[in-house]
Amino acid sequence: MAALQHGFVDPAVFESLQAKIDDDTKVKDEIRDVCHNLDKQVKLTYAVSPAVEQVSTAIVPAIQSQISALVAVAYQHPFYKFNQMWTRHMQDAAFAVVLCGWLGGFGRGREGGLLTIDDVGHVLKVPVNIKERDAFHLTIEEYLHALISLIDELARFARNSVTLGNYQRPLVISQFIKDLHAGFQILNLKNDSLRRRVDSIKYKVREVEDVIYDLSLRGLLVEKPALAGAS
Repeated sequence: MAALQHGFVDPAVFESLQAKIDDDTKVKDEIRDVCHNLDKQVKLTYAVSPAVEQVSTAIVPAIQSQISALVAVAYQHPFYKFNQMWTRHMQDAAFAVVLCGWLGGFGRGREGGLLTIDDVGHVLKVPVNIKERDAFHLTIEEYLHALISLIDELARFARNSVTLGNYQRPLVISQFIKDLHAGFQILNLKNDSLRRRVDSIKYKVREVEDVIYDLSLRGLLVEKPALAGAS
C-alpha cells in the first residue's frame, strides 16, 4: 500500500538527473563562451593576412590564450564528452597557425612551408593525437581540416596576388596545393565530412591553374621561378 501511496518511482531519481543536466549545461556554457572568443581571434586572421607579422605576433598569442582557457575547462571532463563543441574551433585555430607558417612566420623566413601536426601542437601548446590517455589534444582530423582551409585561403591569395601585381606567388601556391592534393590521395579517410572536403581540393587546384593560365596569356609570366625550394 505504501507503494501505491507514494508511487513506484522516487522523484529523487529525476532530481538527481536534473542536477547532472544543470552541471553539464554550465560546462557547455563555459565552453561556448571560450569558443566564441576563440572564433573572434581566428577571424582576425582573414582580416590581416597575408600580413605575417600581425598574424604571428598579435593574433597567434591571442589564440594561444583562448586555447589555454578551453583546456582549463576541458581537462575537468572526459575528452569525448564535449569535444564536438570545440572541434571546429580547433580546426580554425590550427588553420591560423598553418597559414602563418606558410607565410613564413615562426622564424621560417619564406613563403611555402608546411607545418606538421606536431609543429601546430607546439604553437598552440597542446598535445596531438593522444591515444594512451583521456586528455585534451589536437586530433589528426582537425589538422587535416586546417590544411584544407589553408588550400581554400591560398586559392584566394592567388587571385588577390595578381591584383596586387605579384605574379610569382600564384606559381608557388599552385605547386604547394598540388603537393598537398597528392598527399591527401595517399590517405584512406573514414570521416565523411573530411572526405567531402578533400574531394573539393581538385577544384582549388584548377582554380589556381586558371589564374596562372590567364597570366601566361597576358604575357606576365616572363620567367617561371624554380619551385623545388618553395616547400
